Amino acid sequence: MGEWIKRTLVVFMVVAMVFTTTGFSALGQDRGLKLDNKAPAESMIADFAVMRPLGIGATVVGTAFFIVSLPFSALGKNTGAAWDKMVADPFNFTFARPLGEVD
Repeated sequence: MGEWIKRTLVVFMVVAMVFTTTGFSALGQDRGLKLDNKAPAESMIADFAVMRPLGIGATVVGTAFFIVSLPFSALGKNTGAAWDKMVADPFNFTFARPLGEVD
């Protein structure tokens, strides 16, 4: 029974990886063909479903690492740079940019 579950999981992971990379390359090609300044609907959906949750996770993890590294960055006098890279950049990527614009 355990071997069947492992094989099924491996097949599922391979299929998921193939379809994920195929979809993102199509989105990348679609972005190059747009004629106006609006992001295509597919980019907005991918941004909402994939990139925003990853951005929220990066913001949470970055905040945790910032708090842990705060004594060291304070001693090195680079607290502002650490804040910008670990907290502000992921936050702005997640919450301050238009939906569908990844670059």
